[in-house]
Amino acid sequence: MSPRRTVAEARQTRAGIIRHGVDVASVEGLDGLTIGRLATDLGMSKSGVLGHFGDKETLQLAVVERAGDEFWRDVWEPVAATPAGLPRLRAVAGSWLRYLTSDRLPGGCFFMAAGPEFDDRPGPVRDAVAGTADRWHRELLHQARLAAVDDPDQVVFELAGVMLALHTTHRLRRDPAAATRAARAVARLLGDS
Repeated sequence: MSPRRTVAEARQTRAGIIRHGVDVASVEGLDGLTIGRLATDLGMSKSGVLGHFGDKETLQLAVVERAGDEFWRDVWEPVAATPAGLPRLRAVAGSWLRYLTSDRLPGGCFFMAAGPEFDDRPGPVRDAVAGTADRWHRELLHQARLAAVDDPDQVVFELAGVMLALHTTHRLRRDPAAATRAARAVARLLGDS
């Protein structure tokens, strides 16, 4: 076996561990993400998983990064070409709404779970979760300013509140009307398209 193939396989294995880690953490939280759990789930040895990360915190950071990349790809990229201004802000809100109700991750939105888990726990994992949330907030605020809405900060705050309510109502209460209610709230906030 050539060294190049071994490196490629190692990268592929690491990516698979991280991908599965995102799914596990969406349900059980980042603290529920253990080397032993991943090893069992993936049919690997603990040392085989640990060899890719070194410790749990490094694994958690890799999972947060991957979850952020996936969120950006799933929510922002599909609507990035929408004309700037209110049409793009509405498109972003719609894309976010669809993402939250898609059940793409088994535990729902990774960041809506990780935020409360790490909001008051200082350290690199909290900083990574907060950094991703801050990036999203800055993008929403930028879009709200391009849309020339009154009080962009308030609009972004309320939009985030609608999405949090949607996530909770959809995931915890299993309310079949959650998406419809959230869409109506967004339409009231941003005006009908």
